[in-house]
Amino acid sequence: MRQIDNRSFVLCYHCGEKCQEESLVFDEKDFCCPGCKLVYEVLQENDLSSYYEYGSRPGIRQAVPHAPGNQFDYLNEPEVIQKLVDFSNDKESHITFHIPAIHCASCIWLLEHLHQLCNGVFYSRTDFVKKECKVKFYTDRTSLREVVELLSKIGYPPTLNLSNVNPKKTSSKVDKRLIYKLAVAGFCFGNMMFFSLPEYFSEVSLLEEEFRGLFGYLNLALSLPIVFYAATDYYRSAWYALKNGTVNMDVPIVMGIAALFFYSLHEVLGGGTGYLDSLGGLIFFLLIGKYYQQKTYDTLSFDRDYAAYFPLAVTRMRQEGEEVISMPKLQVGDTIKVRKGELIPADSLLIQGDAQIDYSFVTGEEVPVTVPKGSIIYAGGRQQAGALLLNVQKEPSQGYLTGLWNHESFKELPKEDLSTLANKISGKFTVAVLVIALVTFIFWSLNDLAMGVKAFSSVLIVACPCALALSTPFTLGNTLRIMGHQKFFLKNGQVIERLAGITDYVFDKTGTLTDPTLANVMFIGEALSEDLKIAIKSMVSESTHPLSHRINSWLPVYESVFIEGFQEQLGRGLEALYQGDIIRLGSPEWLGLGKVKSKEGENRVYLAVNGKVLGYFHIMSTLRAGVEETIHELKNNGNVHVLSGDRATEAVKLKETLGADVMLNFHQSPMDKLKYLRRLDAEGKSTVMIGDGLNDAGALQASHVGIAVTDQSTYFSPASDAIMDVEALTKLPAFIGLARNGKQVIMASFVISLVYNVAGIGLAVQGLLSPVVCAVLMPLSSISVVVFTTVMMNYFAYKKGLKTKWLWK
Repeated sequence: MRQIDNRSFVLCYHCGEKCQEESLVFDEKDFCCPGCKLVYEVLQENDLSSYYEYGSRPGIRQAVPHAPGNQFDYLNEPEVIQKLVDFSNDKESHITFHIPAIHCASCIWLLEHLHQLCNGVFYSRTDFVKKECKVKFYTDRTSLREVVELLSKIGYPPTLNLSNVNPKKTSSKVDKRLIYKLAVAGFCFGNMMFFSLPEYFSEVSLLEEEFRGLFGYLNLALSLPIVFYAATDYYRSAWYALKNGTVNMDVPIVMGIAALFFYSLHEVLGGGTGYLDSLGGLIFFLLIGKYYQQKTYDTLSFDRDYAAYFPLAVTRMRQEGEEVISMPKLQVGDTIKVRKGELIPADSLLIQGDAQIDYSFVTGEEVPVTVPKGSIIYAGGRQQAGALLLNVQKEPSQGYLTGLWNHESFKELPKEDLSTLANKISGKFTVAVLVIALVTFIFWSLNDLAMGVKAFSSVLIVACPCALALSTPFTLGNTLRIMGHQKFFLKNGQVIERLAGITDYVFDKTGTLTDPTLANVMFIGEALSEDLKIAIKSMVSESTHPLSHRINSWLPVYESVFIEGFQEQLGRGLEALYQGDIIRLGSPEWLGLGKVKSKEGENRVYLAVNGKVLGYFHIMSTLRAGVEETIHELKNNGNVHVLSGDRATEAVKLKETLGADVMLNFHQSPMDKLKYLRRLDAEGKSTVMIGDGLNDAGALQASHVGIAVTDQSTYFSPASDAIMDVEALTKLPAFIGLARNGKQVIMASFVISLVYNVAGIGLAVQGLLSPVVCAVLMPLSSISVVVFTTVMMNYFAYKKGLKTKWLWK
C-alpha cells in the first residue's frame, strides 16, 4: 500500500502498475486486472513462482485478459505454418518468435522454462538483445497455435507478421535508454557546474552566503535524477555480479558513486557544498564512454558479420542451362539443383530426384529422411543421394545457415584463451583496487575526512579494468573484420588465437591446390556416341568431385536427361542406369582393371558400359596461380603436408615444384585423412587443414583449425572453423601472420592498461586527482585501447598487403 496526496493505492504484484480501482485479491496478493491474476495462477499451478524472484514485479500488464477464441485459427493452416517455422517434420518443429515484451531477467527465466508449462515444448532459448525466443516443440504433442496461445496467456504475445518473415538486416542501433540517460546526465551536470561556479573562485566573494547554500540544495536536487536514474545500469550490473558471487568492474564504480553522494549529502545538509558537481561529471563522462564503446562495437560487429556476404553459391536452372549464383541473388520461385553432399540453401519444394535428407545439423539426428516428391525440404538439410531439382518456396536465410555453423555437434570443449585470461586478470584487479581504496580512505580519514572520501572515490573511479577487458574482443574483432574484407570468414575470435599457434599446414590437393578451370581434358578410347555423352554429362553434373567438374566443363552443353539409380561412391566413382545400360565412371581398380601406371601429372577417370571399359578421360592437373609461392612462405613457419585421394602420378612433379621437404600422401580416403590429422595431433602438432569441405569434413573437424575453401561451390561445411574464397588462398601466409600480430597487440594492450592503472592509482592515492578528472580519464583509457588496436591491426594488415577499410569509414 502506498500513499500520495492523502490518497492510498496498491501496486499490482505481477506488473507493478497502480491498480486503478479496487484491486483483485488472490492468495493475499493484489492484482490490477484479471489478466495479471491469471498469469500468476498459471505460474503457481506449474510451480514456476520463482519467476518473481528474478525481479520485483517483472510482468507486463494484461489489460485485456487472454480468452480462448478464434484469433489464432489461421495458425492451423499449413501454408501459414510453412511461412513461419524454421523447420518442421513429423516429429518436431522449430520456430523463432519476436517477443517485444522481453525486458528483464524474469522474462528470460520464464521463457526458457516453457517446457514446464507445456509438455510438448522441449527446448526454448532467449536472445535478450534481439528480443527473440527460439522454441522447439513435438508436433504430435502440441501445435504452433497452442504454443502462441500459451505465450499470449502468460503475457508474452509474439509478433507474427507474415510480410516480415525474412526481414532485411539493418545495422545495430544504440539502446535508446542510454541516450535518455546521457541526456538527463548532461542537462543536470551542465546546470550543476553553473551553480558550482562560485566555488571555483572561492577567494573572490561572488555570492552572499545564503545564495551559496541555495545553490548547494539546487545541486543536490539536480543530482537525484543522475544518481537514481542515469546511473542505474551500473547498480544493476554490480548487483547481479555480487549476487552471483563475483566482482566485476562496475562494483568499484558504484562504491565511488555512493561515497561521493552520501558524503556530499552530509556536507550540503551541514551547510557545505560537497562534490555533487564532480559526481554529475563522473556519471556523465562514464555514460559518454559507454555510448562510444557501444557504438564502436556495434559498428565492428556489423562490419564483420559474415552472414551478410557468406560465400555460399547456388546452382540455378535456366532455359539455357545451369548457372552458379551467390545466395543473395536467389529468389522465391527459382529452380535450383542440389547435388549429393550439398546443403539445402532455402525451404524448397521437391520437383525431381531421390531425396535422402540428413537433418543432423538441424535436429541432431544422423539418419537420413526420405522426402517424397511434392514435399517441402527445409534449409539446413543435406542431400545424401543423387541430384535434386527444387523450387524455392521461402527466401534463403544466411543467418539461419550461419547458425548451423555453431550447432552443438561442432562445439569444442572450452579452452582457456586470451579472453579467459583477461577476465581472470580483471576480477583479481578489481579486488585489489577495492583493498587499495579502503586503505587509502582509512589513511586520509584519520586527518581529513573530506580528503579521504575524495581519494577513496578517485581510486575506485580511475582504476579501469575496462581497458584490460576490451583489448581482446576489440583486437580479435578488428582482425575478423579485416580478414572478412579479404573473403576469409572465421567462425569466432578464438579461431584467430589458434591460427597464431599453428605448426603444421595440411592441404588437400584436388580442387584446393589445383585449378579445375585450367585442367587439360581429353578422352582416349572408343568414340563416344552423342547419347553416351549426354548420359555422362548428366552423371558428372550430379557430382561434386573436382574431377567430375572438369569433365562436366569439357563436355558440350546438353539438355539434362533423367538417369536412374545414380550413386556416387567416395574414392571409387559414379554409377547410373541410362536407357537400360549400366554406366560407370571411376578408378581402374573399381572397374576391374587393377593398378594402371599413369604418366606424371596425369589423372585418369575410366568409363565402362555394362562392364566393358571403353577408355578413360585423361586429365592433366594444374596448380593454382601463386600456390608455389604460398607453400614456400608457409614452410618458413612450419611443416607442410599435402593429402590427395588421387594416385601418386604427380609425386615427382609436386616434389620439384613445392620442394622435397613437403610431405606428400596419395591414395588418401576421407578416413585416411582423418587418421592422418589425429596422428599429427597425438604428436603434439598444432594443425590447420585446408580442404574443399566435401571429402575433408572429418579432417577439417579433427584439425585445430579447419578451413573450407570454396570455388563457386554450393557445398557448405559446418565442420569447418573458417571459410575461404579460393581467390584468397595465396594470402594464407598473410592471414597467419596477422593472427600472430593480433596476439602481440593484445599483450601490448595489457601492458598499456597496466601502466595506465598503476600511474592513475598512484596519483589518486596521493589525493592529486579529483573524481571528475578520474571520470574523464576512465573512458579515455577505453577509447585509447580501441584506437590502439584499430590503428595497429590496420597497420599490420597494410604491411602484409591486405587492403581494408578503417573502422570509422
